[in-house]
This record gives sequence, structure tokens and C-alpha cells, in this order.
Amino acid sequence: MRPQWWRAVSAAGLTVAVVLGVWSIALEPDHLFVNPLRVRVPGAPAGLKVVVLADVHGGAPHVSAAKLRKVVGVVNGLEPDVVVFLGDLVIHGVVGGRFMDPEPAARELGAMTPRLGKVAVLGNHDWWLDGPRVRRALEAGGFRVLENDVTSVDRGGVRLWFAGLADLWTRQPDIEGTLAKIPAGEPLVLLTHNPDLFPNVPARVALTLAGHTHGGQVRIPLLGPPIVPSAFGQRYAAGMIEEDGRRMFVTTGIGTSILPVRFRVPPEIAVITLED
Repeated sequence: MRPQWWRAVSAAGLTVAVVLGVWSIALEPDHLFVNPLRVRVPGAPAGLKVVVLADVHGGAPHVSAAKLRKVVGVVNGLEPDVVVFLGDLVIHGVVGGRFMDPEPAARELGAMTPRLGKVAVLGNHDWWLDGPRVRRALEAGGFRVLENDVTSVDRGGVRLWFAGLADLWTRQPDIEGTLAKIPAGEPLVLLTHNPDLFPNVPARVALTLAGHTHGGQVRIPLLGPPIVPSAFGQRYAAGMIEEDGRRMFVTTGIGTSILPVRFRVPPEIAVITLED
């Protein structure tokens, strides 16, 4: 009886492992989860809808040109006022992927049609490839690309500023100098590829948006993501974080990096509705 019992347990364990493997490699990375949030940004145009994308990693498994067109279709269906892209248009060396040049990837994303504009910052993979080239590709797709610079949108006479920082790993982000370009008291949203800058963000910034982490790609029940590309471990892995009255939202992104795996961390299109 005991050998039969062990065989049954082994077979069940093997079945579970196969199912989880298929799910995490073949199914979940191909999903698209729309994550709606409402966030208060004092002074911002009430009801302004901001779609947040990050870490597209064009050419990663499940991120073909057709997948990018699907992303664009979902985004346009949400009828956003602004689209924010938080960097890493490209990818390097992901298992099972095939490199996609930034120009066709940006051309696909250029088909997004928000009412007021598209804003972007660059990520570490963009700079590891060729930052100026990725910037030109995104600009050709209609994005305003920010590096320690600012831009604004206006709806109904109410202005909202976007401040975009340089990438933490590959460049020199300048929080103080960038924010100095925005008049005191004006509502603003801070954009950074890497969330590790958050402890240095001043209180005047009501909302910071970041990507980079992919949410760790794998979230183990009760333990969380075992590997997060952050000096702070799981602290800034994903979701809405609040510290000292400041808020940061970290999106899990679209693609994958290093290994083409996602488990309990689906690809995400976040749509944030601002409240005054």
C-alpha cells in the first residue's frame, strides 16, 4: 500500500508542477489585466484619466507586434486623457524571445490616441541599447520624452504637470532640479522608471509613478516575490505604496525580463483616475 500511496502523491505533485509551469510560462504572461485606481492629487483636473504602461520589452516572449496592437486596442478603449510610458521599450537576452527594434515597437504604441498627450521616460534597458535611439523612436510615435524635464497638460483651464526623471541605474536623476521647473503649488505627477528614488521624493509630489520591478514576476503565497530588482527588496515591488503621506504606484508592466515567467503577477495596464 505504501508504494502505491507514494506513487499517487508523486503523480499528483508532477501534475501540479506541470500545470503551474504551463500557467506561468505559456498563459499568465500572455494575459492583460486592466487595473483601475482612483488617486487624489490636490489641484489636478478632477476625473482626469491617466493610463500607465511600463516595461513593454518588445520582443520578449508574448510581446510581439500583434500583442502591442492588442495593448493599444485596450488602451484606446479606455479613452484616456493621458498615456504615461515608464520606460524599457526594448529587452536584452530574455530566454525564448527575439529582439525587436525600438522603431517598430514605438510605432505600434504610437497608435494610442489619448485626448491630451503621451509622456514617457526611458529605462535601463533603453539606455543599455541606445538611449538617444529609443528616445527618437518614441518621439516619432508622438511621445514627449522627459529626462529631468517637465511638461504639462491642460483640461478646462486646470493644468497638471508631469515631471520625468532620468533612469537611476544608467543616468543621473535630478529630483530637485526637475521639480524646480514647476511653479510652487501646482499639481504634479512624478515619473520615474525605477521606484528606488521614492525615499528622496519631497512632500509636494502627491503621486509618483514607477515601473522596472515587474512586480518580481513571481509572487509566492504568504512569501511574496522572492526576487525584486530593487535595493529595498519587496518594499517597492508593486502596487500603491504610501509613506509619510506620499504615494507611489508601481506597475507590474507588460513584458518579462531574464526568464519568461509570471506567476500571480499578470501583465498590467493601469488606469488612474485623478481626484482633486
